Amino acid sequence: MWYNAERPKGQFFQFLSFMLKIFANKKKGFTLIELLVVIAIIGLLSSIVLVSMGPARQKARDAKRESDIRQISTAMELCYSDTACNGGTGEQYKSTTAGANTVTAIGNYLPIVYPAIKDPTDVSPLQYIWTLNSGAPANQYYCVYTKLEAIATTTYFCASNKGVLQKAYPTGNPSNTDCCGVVP
Repeated sequence: MWYNAERPKGQFFQFLSFMLKIFANKKKGFTLIELLVVIAIIGLLSSIVLVSMGPARQKARDAKRESDIRQISTAMELCYSDTACNGGTGEQYKSTTAGANTVTAIGNYLPIVYPAIKDPTDVSPLQYIWTLNSGAPANQYYCVYTKLEAIATTTYFCASNKGVLQKAYPTGNPSNTDCCGVVP
């Protein structure tokens, strides 16, 4: 045993001083090569993680799109029989104009639609697109849709007075009859 209570306490400090000298003689720090190798490994691992997160981000944006479209659909349904909301005298939906992000409010039910509720990327074709509903019968239907990006085929998420659905659409853009199931 290197330390004994019977030994004078000065020997303990001499031993401690001896050990510190041994450790002090060793090189401190890393070489440049060692640092570069570690940085390269960290860069490689981080790039692998970022690439693997891409599909998860797309799915998260699609979930937000679906949630927003459902929220817009609920507000339009609540607005249907509220004359203060729909600007009419009877049961009708809020008037919509064809195009991306054209409805800015749905009465008190959704006072700010755009820009508060918009597609996460908000670039064409990933926008909330409305169809015109002022044709005959006036304001008795509505249709809003957006393209989903995480699904391999061209798939749209649509909401109308007929309900909410997800539909694959091979070419072009959806219309009232094919995506939203509305027959004007």
